[in-house]
Amino acid sequence: MVKTRKMKVLVVDNETEFASTLAERLQLSRIEAKSVYSGEEALDAVPRFMPDVMVLDMQMPGMSGLDVLSQVKIIDATIEVILLTEHGSFDVGIVGMELGAFGYIVKPVDLTQLMEKITEAYDKRMGA
Repeated sequence: MVKTRKMKVLVVDNETEFASTLAERLQLSRIEAKSVYSGEEALDAVPRFMPDVMVLDMQMPGMSGLDVLSQVKIIDATIEVILLTEHGSFDVGIVGMELGAFGYIVKPVDLTQLMEKITEAYDKRMGA
């Protein structure tokens, strides 16, 4: 019997209620999830948590999502990153894709769409 490990998702958003609620929803779906609330916390968590997928808000105080994305890709280029952009900031999503993001979703987030995108990103990372 082949044992498959749990998907690991790191949620990074300064909107703490959103980030913690999303992490809880993921855990209910049998996904190992952790939430952090700043770019600095994300970069600290990546080497310890080793996520497969990161859900990353682009608009955070301090370190921008693009800065976090480029640093994460240096730490581990195989982590798939899904960007969360504000309505009307499609350009940021495109720049993020050029920096190696898996995709982006415009806020407010449709949780079904986000869950599908997380699964697609995980499948890509696992070579499915």
